[in-house]
Order: sequence, then structure tokens, then C-alpha cells
Amino acid sequence: MEHFVYDKGGSGLSQGEIKEALLKSLEGKKLKNVLIIPPDFTRFHSNAGYITNVYYHALTEAGVEVDILPALGTHVPVTEEEVTVMFGDIPFEKFLPHNWRTDVMKLGEVPAEYLEEITEGLWHDPVSVEINRMVMDEKYDLILSVGQVVPHEVIGMANQAKNLFVGVGGSDMINKSHMVGAVYGMERMMGKDHTPVRKIFDYGMEHFLNERPILFVLTVCTAPGGVINTHGLFIGDTRKALEAAIELAQEKNIDFVDTGIKKCVVYLDPAEFKSTWLGNKSVYRTRMAIADGGELLVLAPGIERFGEDDQVDVLIRKYGYRGRIKTLEEFEKPENQDLRDNMGAAAHLIHGSSDDRFSITYAVKNITKEEVEGVGFGACDYDEAIKRYNPETLQYGYNTLPDGEEVYFIPNPALGLWINKEKF
Repeated sequence: MEHFVYDKGGSGLSQGEIKEALLKSLEGKKLKNVLIIPPDFTRFHSNAGYITNVYYHALTEAGVEVDILPALGTHVPVTEEEVTVMFGDIPFEKFLPHNWRTDVMKLGEVPAEYLEEITEGLWHDPVSVEINRMVMDEKYDLILSVGQVVPHEVIGMANQAKNLFVGVGGSDMINKSHMVGAVYGMERMMGKDHTPVRKIFDYGMEHFLNERPILFVLTVCTAPGGVINTHGLFIGDTRKALEAAIELAQEKNIDFVDTGIKKCVVYLDPAEFKSTWLGNKSVYRTRMAIADGGELLVLAPGIERFGEDDQVDVLIRKYGYRGRIKTLEEFEKPENQDLRDNMGAAAHLIHGSSDDRFSITYAVKNITKEEVEGVGFGACDYDEAIKRYNPETLQYGYNTLPDGEEVYFIPNPALGLWINKEKF
């Protein structure tokens, strides 16, 4: 089934319109057990919290048993406070943690020959298709995979099967898909469909999950001023829902600038961004818009660590954001097995560097400047930085400061992709 709903006025669908579409997607289904897989708090602005809440109450009121498995990927589990803020009055005990290292089963492989074909010969190893065991549990009559379609640095356009194979997937798929994206080149993929990483997930859906009762519930959102506007809701059990959502997200979530940005200032909400693993979206999403020799200043009051995962945090501190060539050199050294065993971290280090094309400075308050500089970024004091670049007074887009300095301000990098028209 396919059911697509678009806002008419541009200000977003109402909660009533969204609820009506969600309830319609359940019509005619005889259900006993349902598994909902929403994003975690790092995707707060997806409106998946409200959607999950509507589904939970509609199903439980009909006598259906509901389990909720947030798509954590390698992130830390959602807290009770985050559940309350994002998902409302759903009991916290209904949210089950996913462990990407231990909670998965292998379904099969994406063969090496196929990887060579889709990467133009840049990747030669097979990829294991792993997924949380709950997804394969026959007791579930329906699996609702909820998430936002938005430009993404690893796959091109997030969601749909990514919610499954990364969100509740295993280490081999997470690590290798990230590394494939890094080797192929993120700037060749961001904002696009049918990238090599997307094709890996498509292969997994077609060959290993084609008989599971999965219904995708996809949103396209913006969040001006922090208020979520859901411009489209795409419900379906085929790829058509993804394709329709991508078309709208390319319109709503990609901003073109006329020329390269000389100084870009990005604000990271401390409730959402506590690590550079997440905060580096400020790098990924702006790198195609920043001019050669330009500057990126990241206002990061909530950053307190580098990796979401303790092991990854150690690797980032050890190897740092030193650029693509340096990271690949370290990756190839036999003695650096720790980096080879965590390709996702290696890919992240590549993605998070500007390769010296522009400078990256983090303004921090919960981690030392010495630690930030130790991983290859510039660092400054947050409270000092906001005296000049105050996120409360800067407007989205170009701002001219009293002394004539021009900066481009982005209040949330996770919601878009910025591209220089001259180089697209």
C-alpha cells in the first residue's frame, strides 16, 4: 500500500492530518504484535516522536502488543528524559535498546562482485547483512519503520532501509557501508538517490527482508526556529515511498548559495549534539558550500566527547581528523588493527576533515580546548565566541556584523545540505 500526504500551504501538515493518514495505514489489518522502529533523539526534528505516539496509542487501544526499538545505530540508548520530550506519554519500559555488536543476526551477504560494480571498482569485499533479531521475529504481524528523509553524508539521502540496516543493524554493515561511502566520495553522493551505499541497502531489502511485513513511514521536515514543519508524509511498503520523499526533500532540505561561503557559523543544540560524531554534521552538510580557504565555526555548547561509543571515542582521540589521505595511510598500516576493525570510525574521520581546504574551529565549554585541538580541530571558548557570534541574534543565512564581517549562519545542520551553485 502507498499513501502520500503533502502540505498545501507550505507551513506543514497539521497533527490532525498526520494522525488521519497514520490511522488509515492500519485499516483492515488484523494485528496482535507490532514492532515500531523510530529514530532516536538525534532525529528529534523528524516528527517521528509524534508519529510513534499516535501509532502506539491507536494499537494498544485496539488490544495490540507494541514494542519500540529505537534505531540507535552506534549511538547511546535514549534516556527517560529524551523519551518524554520526543515521544510523549509512552511508557519508558516500552523502549528497548539496540546493541549493534551483540543483538544482531546475519541474514546473508551483499557479494563482492556487486560491490565492485556499484563502486566503480573502488571496493572489493562483501558486506554482511545483519539486523536486530527482533526484526526477524515471526510474532510481529507488522513492523513500522519510521524516519525522516533528509540529505545524508554516508548514503546520499537518509532513511527507509537505512533505518533498518544501520539503525538496528550490525557492525559489518555499519562499518563497511560508511567506508564505502568515504572511499567513493561523500560529495559525489550527498543529496542524491541510487548511490552505492543506497544500492547496498536496496540489495539487502530485495534479497533478505522482502517477506517481512515492513511498512515505511517517512517524513520530510524543516524546523525554522526549532518548530517542526512536516511537509510530507510518505507511507508505503515499496521503494516508491522513498522516491517520492526524496523528491520533496531535495526541494525542501537543499539550500544553494550563489558563491562559496567565506565564513560559516553553525549552532549545535546542546540537547541534540553531545559528541563530534554527531556534531560533525556541521562539517558534512556545509563542506560543499564553503569556499576554499574559508572558515567554519561550530558553536557547540553541548559537546563533551568525540565518539558516541566509548571504543570509537578512543579511536578518534588516537587518530584524529587528519584528512582523507592521512587516515587511509593509517588504515593500511598492519599495526593499526584497531582502526581496521572499526571502518565506521575510519570513515567518520575522513568525513569530519576538510582536507585542509577550509579551517574548522569548535567553540566548546564542556570539553577542553586542548582535547579538541588534539584531534585536529581549532578550538575556542564558547562563551567568548558567542559575544561576537550570538546564535540568539544571528538570522539564518547571511548576516553582516557591525564591523562589516559577513557570516552565513546555520541554526541546525542536521536538517539540510548547503551547496555552492558555482561548483554543483
